[in-house]
Amino acid sequence: MVDLVTVLALALLVGAVVGSVVPLVPAGPLSVAGVLLYYFLAPASAPSLWVGWLVVFVVVGLLAFAIEHLGGPLASRAGGAETSTMVVAGLASLALFFVVGPLGIVIGTVAVVLAAELRAGKEPRRAVRAAAFTVAGLLASTVAQFVITGSILAGFVLFVFVL
Repeated sequence: MVDLVTVLALALLVGAVVGSVVPLVPAGPLSVAGVLLYYFLAPASAPSLWVGWLVVFVVVGLLAFAIEHLGGPLASRAGGAETSTMVVAGLASLALFFVVGPLGIVIGTVAVVLAAELRAGKEPRRAVRAAAFTVAGLLASTVAQFVITGSILAGFVLFVFVL
């Protein structure tokens, strides 16, 4: 029989994978919560999770969280955007999320980076480059987060229930 703790842990891990492609859902922390919930609250009769794997899953989950929050800004910076541009773009994309939805994050961030870089006196080609790097970073961080949370789920199932 499957116990409630195992179902909740798996639900959090699956929720993290789904949440990795939904803006503002903290997928990494959800994965960590699922693993920690299982490790500390699973009944003694349930399959055990080795402490080494617990540490690996927690570190990888925190890495996913860092990628989620740093992917866009780091890519923007690599594209030549000013630090102040990224702060303004982050605030604008958050506000636009509630007005336009998930698409508002991408469109809003790109538009704000482009406008801020042009306003700062950069030539249009450089401003477009910074905006393009930003959107590439946002999308790449989403893909990376999806792969990471999926691997945590797969690893958890493999090391707890299969091996």
